[in-house]
Amino acid sequence: MPVCMRLRRIVLCELQDAHSITLLEVDGARHLSMVVGLFEAKSIDHRVRHIQTPRPLTHDLIGGVIDILGGELQDVIIHELREQTYFSRLRIRRDGEMFEVDARPSDAIAVAVSLDVPIYVEESVIEEANSA
Repeated sequence: MPVCMRLRRIVLCELQDAHSITLLEVDGARHLSMVVGLFEAKSIDHRVRHIQTPRPLTHDLIGGVIDILGGELQDVIIHELREQTYFSRLRIRRDGEMFEVDARPSDAIAVAVSLDVPIYVEESVIEEANSA
């Protein structure tokens, strides 16, 4: 069963390429941390702090494409952890149908933060990540 989580922390490390984000369980205390790229970390940080950019970023583009095609982003789900790599999907509803699109978790989280939709993580992913 997927667990609803929210963005808890963004760490930008100027000295090395070790940027990370932490998700926190909405109705609990469990967390999930992952290393992300600088672009994704900064993009998520800009969304959280409501910093406008002069031109749309990739995550804005994704939201715009979903909207113009008549869809609505329902949520994102981090559904697998394999060989220390997380896998996620954007879940888009259009005309009563649900479509799932593969996405890097950092991109999925950036889009979720931009469009203010829930972030879910499969229970098995939380357990595996926190046992390592």
